[in-house]
Amino acid sequence: MPTLDKPLAELKKYQGINPKPSDFDAYWDRALQELDSTPPQPELQPNRTIQSHSFECFDLTFTGVGGSRIYAKYIRPRSKGKHAAVLNFHGYAGNSGDWISNATFLAKDVCVASMECRGQGGLSEDLLSVKGNTHTGHIIRGLHDHPDKLLFRQIFLDTAQLARVVASFHEVDADRLGAHGCSQGGGLTLACAALEPRIKRIAPLFPFLSDYQRVWDMDLAKGAYQELKTYFRLYDPRHEREKEIFTTLGYIDVHHLAPRIKAETLMGIGLQDSTTPPSTVFAAYNHLPGKKEMLVYPDYGHEGLPGFADRAFEFLGKL
Repeated sequence: MPTLDKPLAELKKYQGINPKPSDFDAYWDRALQELDSTPPQPELQPNRTIQSHSFECFDLTFTGVGGSRIYAKYIRPRSKGKHAAVLNFHGYAGNSGDWISNATFLAKDVCVASMECRGQGGLSEDLLSVKGNTHTGHIIRGLHDHPDKLLFRQIFLDTAQLARVVASFHEVDADRLGAHGCSQGGGLTLACAALEPRIKRIAPLFPFLSDYQRVWDMDLAKGAYQELKTYFRLYDPRHEREKEIFTTLGYIDVHHLAPRIKAETLMGIGLQDSTTPPSTVFAAYNHLPGKKEMLVYPDYGHEGLPGFADRAFEFLGKL
């Protein structure tokens, strides 16, 4: 078998190497306190881009930390009663896609909310003001400032705010919440479940934003992780602060957030994935304390994994 990363037997035991800040838990407890003091002020506006007798579509906006108004597509069944809800998170720099691509779970009579990350390819606002680089990527945005200014801190909190907003809707059963996404969406799925304990089931596919030091050591700081190399070139060309930088990135490393997750998990990875290397994905997976299953595709990379979407559909449809 072609080998990109560690042998599978080692991947199943791998715990990650990116440093964890000593005040990691206090950092996120403080972040959640900020979220608690941020009224979401949700607004729903009907959207008639597509018409259906079985569901209806809305433009959802709500307030995230720092005052940014965050946008999500929201689709709900027209049938009466309480429904499960699935939160969908998109890939890096993208957006929520077409309405119909978000309507899959309506076949299970489930509400769907698909969030657009602040400052990326959708309609969400990004009001964060930071020192240093703001041009080449969101992992490093705020890295030259106080750790509370890390942009992915704000985006992670947006996922939790979305969960709170959707759980508050009268048609939603707040005890039946799930989440899914691919790549960045997979990382945000993990972050959401870590910060909102009511999430019951998650299906992250090759999650991004995990074990940055491992990405660096594998010489895979390219593509989605290219900005790591950019940051060192701009701000630490001799790598005198390398440990400090990776420790700060540890605040927004989902493999450190994984132990907080209570949800049941279905995850997938291709062993030839050079974008989100398998070891970084297993670093998060191996820290999950609850019931979990990893679907492994030996010959696949960062691409559609045959059968995973079907499994995720059935898995989340049982909320």
